[in-house]
Amino acid sequence: MPLVTAISRPVDHAAVIHNRALSTTAPAPDRPIRHPRRMTKVRRAVGELGERLAERHLAERGLVVLSRNWRCSDGEIDLVLRDGHDVVFCEVKTRRTTIFGTPAEAIRLDKVRRLRRLAHRWLAEAGVRPREVRFDVVEVLLRPPAPPLVEHTRAAF
Repeated sequence: MPLVTAISRPVDHAAVIHNRALSTTAPAPDRPIRHPRRMTKVRRAVGELGERLAERHLAERGLVVLSRNWRCSDGEIDLVLRDGHDVVFCEVKTRRTTIFGTPAEAIRLDKVRRLRRLAHRWLAEAGVRPREVRFDVVEVLLRPPAPPLVEHTRAAF
């Protein structure tokens, strides 16, 4: 359709969206259906790399890993560490670009609440009674060919 024709005719966007939602045809073979909660292999690999870099970064600063990728039915804690007498629950966020903001900006209030619940559960299951509990965030920005940028924020929330 020529550009002039497309501009001169108003488009009813609601009807277009409605018609697409009612479509019963299968998606085109070149467009796979992706479940919104599933991670692609590339995204999972990026996350795993970020977690390894964060763990190394924290270990170089004297923190001791108690648990990595601890999971229960409520979710996952990326890293649980000991910093002296304190227990640190660390969320690692890795990104390849900052187009959608910094990695830490992806941590919303619901994630903070979930991490606090998970921390209580981890402490109960581990039987650990630390002097202090801290929640840190490690941001990893992969930027080839430059080395990754790793930023550690203590007591982020």
